[in-house]
Amino acid sequence: MPSDALLEALPSALDLARFQFAFTVVWHFLFPAFTIGLASYLAVLEGLWLWTGRALYLDLWRYWVKVFAVAFAMGVVSGIVMSYQFGTNWSVFSDRTGPLLGPLLGYEVLTAFFLEAGFLGVMLFGLNRVGRGLHFLATLLVAAGTLISAFWILSANSWMQTPAGYALGPDGRFEPADWWAAIFNPSFPYRFVHTVTAAYLTTALIVGAVGAYHLLKDAANARARVMFSMAMWMALFVAPVQLVIGDLHGLNTLQHQPQKVAAIEAHWETRRYAPLILFAMPDQERETNRLELAVPGLGSLILGHGWDAEIRGLRSFPPDERPTNVPLVFWSFRVMVGLGLLMIALGLVSAWLRWKGRLYTTPWFLRWAVAMGGSGLIAVTAGWIVTEAGRQPYTVFGLLRTAESASPVAAPAVATSLALFVIVYFLVFGAGIWVLLRLMAHPPLPHEPEMPTGEPIRTAGITPAPSVDAGRAVPQPGE
Repeated sequence: MPSDALLEALPSALDLARFQFAFTVVWHFLFPAFTIGLASYLAVLEGLWLWTGRALYLDLWRYWVKVFAVAFAMGVVSGIVMSYQFGTNWSVFSDRTGPLLGPLLGYEVLTAFFLEAGFLGVMLFGLNRVGRGLHFLATLLVAAGTLISAFWILSANSWMQTPAGYALGPDGRFEPADWWAAIFNPSFPYRFVHTVTAAYLTTALIVGAVGAYHLLKDAANARARVMFSMAMWMALFVAPVQLVIGDLHGLNTLQHQPQKVAAIEAHWETRRYAPLILFAMPDQERETNRLELAVPGLGSLILGHGWDAEIRGLRSFPPDERPTNVPLVFWSFRVMVGLGLLMIALGLVSAWLRWKGRLYTTPWFLRWAVAMGGSGLIAVTAGWIVTEAGRQPYTVFGLLRTAESASPVAAPAVATSLALFVIVYFLVFGAGIWVLLRLMAHPPLPHEPEMPTGEPIRTAGITPAPSVDAGRAVPQPGE
């Protein structure tokens, strides 16, 4: 028989359920974080092709639409698994919040998923089957669908962070009292703009990394030049804007979830002239920081916009109201911010090299851009961890605890499903990522082939745009 000490060391059903949801949501979030931006990028490329008539933009559209198709499919599949867990591991949460969150998620299906599914086939396979205007409309609608999907999903998640517009029924269920207040809850506008902007940056960095990779092999590749140029413009202008949006989001979090901000900054004491802690090893048991490196007063200036602003520390909250894993929240935030600063630096250096006429021919900078290719995915994952781990020990902040939300399922059952998820995810999504990397390793060339359909393409009187610039290695409009 196992000893009592061994039984205590084993994770509980609640711990396993939390880890299972964290594992699946991180995998899932990687794909929408990419496809939201990529769908809009495809719309821009097709619009530029229609506007300028340059086949170069059509070649880039055909290049990236294959990547989009694979990433979109993996995002859909991984999202289905998350829904499954609401019924198996979090049935109490589903029952209590269903009257309010159920319609929000239903609206996402009705307004976004149906829109994407309805026009995705036209976008992927209809370029030579429907008119150019109709095809461009399909691409725009798919891009709009990804944004609408993000709208509803982030509204539901933001409601869990800052619940509003609800009434508690006699059975303890959250019932809608004001749909407008529930949808546009206090943290939603900030979280929506911050997340969508992060998705655009994530896509730009991946596109830029692919362009840089091919420029290292062939600096005269006109298509690689254009994709790299567009990505660096995004990094130059959008990364600094994201820093401002993040600051506004942080001020909103300080107002509604001050204990989360205290964990982000590893502040244990409430004080004025609070320092900005750059590095520390938070010791949750002793409620102190080891190896702390801080800038005096800067924390109050950033969080309270004043040197003498009072910043609450974790000790001002009851122990059962604090985030359950302060080091995780603290370090995840620093990973996100650190990568964001590197993105800003990348954009600034790109502007300087562009001015010097060496943007496409500076090997060290191109290697840096390749290395930054996955930084957006890491940053959005770290940000998601800050958001979710910082909300603990609640699923609905201040109202429904995580321990009260779980299903009455035994630990062995949850452990079995978790093990199966891990195996299947690494096999299926590992193969999918391998396919994506293979697609992106292929250099963008003139006359990029269509999406494979398994049958000959019938143009039926539709004349493709001539490749008037095939092989020209000259700067393009917008470079």
